[in-house]
Amino acid sequence: MLRQLLHRNGIGLIVACATLLIAPGMALGDDYPAKPITIVMPFPPGGGTDVVFRAISARLQAALGVPIVIENRAGAGGTIGTASGAHAAADGYTLTAATTTTIASAQAVYPKLGYDPQRSFAPIGLVGTTPFVLVAAPGFPARTLGEFIAYAKENKGAINYGSIGNGSASHLVAELFKQRTGIDMTHVPYRGAGPAQSDLMAGQIQVLFDNPTALVQQVRAGRMQALAITEPSAVFPELPTFESAGVGGFKAELWYGLLAPAGTPGPIVQRLHAALGQVLADPEIQAGMSGRGVKAVVASPEEFGAKIRADMDLWGGIARSVGAKVE
Repeated sequence: MLRQLLHRNGIGLIVACATLLIAPGMALGDDYPAKPITIVMPFPPGGGTDVVFRAISARLQAALGVPIVIENRAGAGGTIGTASGAHAAADGYTLTAATTTTIASAQAVYPKLGYDPQRSFAPIGLVGTTPFVLVAAPGFPARTLGEFIAYAKENKGAINYGSIGNGSASHLVAELFKQRTGIDMTHVPYRGAGPAQSDLMAGQIQVLFDNPTALVQQVRAGRMQALAITEPSAVFPELPTFESAGVGGFKAELWYGLLAPAGTPGPIVQRLHAALGQVLADPEIQAGMSGRGVKAVVASPEEFGAKIRADMDLWGGIARSVGAKVE
C-alpha cells in the first residue's frame, strides 16, 4: 500500500522535497541581513583603505538596517586580514575590504598566500578608485614631468625612487612608468609611507609614487613637489595628467572593493551590491570621497570580477617581471 502511494505521489514528493531544499536559501536572501555585518579591514586604522570604508560605513549601515563593524586585521601587506576574510562563513555576515594590492598583485608577490584572489571570493562591487601622483624631492632640478623624463635619460641610474614596500602599488606603478618611458631608476623599498616620505623630503631618494591623499599635505607645505597625476583629481586640480604631459596610456589607478567569501548565496551578494550602489550614488558620499582623492565607482559583481582578472594580469605581470617577492 505504501509502495503504491509512493509510486502514485512520487512526483509530488520530489517537488515537495525540492521546495524544502530551496526554501531555506530563499528565506536566507529574503531575511538577510538579520544581525551585524563585519567588514574585515586588512590594514591598520587611519590608513587610506580604512578611511574610505569608514567614510561609507554609516550610510551602508542605514541602507542594510543592521550595524556595520569595521574590524582591523593588519599584517603582511594586507594579506593576513584578507586570508581571514576568505575563510569566513559564506553567509554574508563577514565581508572583506579589498584593494589592488591584496587582490590583483598579491598572488605574484606572496608565494605562500593564504587565499586565491579569484576563487576564494565572490565580488560584491567596487567602492572607488584613486590615481597615483609622482612627487619629487623639494630640491630636485626637474619641475615638470617632461623635464624629469629628460633628466632621467641624461642621468641614467642616478635616480632612486622610493616605495611603501616591495611589491606594493607604489612600487609596481613606478616599474610600469619605467617601462612606458624607457627611463632607468633604482628601487628603494620602505616599510610604509611615512619613512618613504621622510627620506624623500630629506633628499635621500628623488621621487615617489603614491595616492593624492597621502601626499597632498606635504606638497601644499612645499616639502615635496608634485609633477603629474595618472587621472584628474579634486585634491590636485592643477596637476597635469601623465597622458596630457606626453606619456600615453599611463592611467594606472588603485581601487577599493568589497568581497564576500566564495559560496555566498547569490541573493545575499545582490542585496549587498544594491545597498553599496545606493550609498555610492549619494552626492554627499561622492563629494566626501572626492575630497579625499577617491572617485566613487559603481560596478556590478560581474564587472568587478572582470576588473580583478584584468588587473591580476597587469600588476601580477609587472611584479613577476621585476621579481617583486615577499617571503
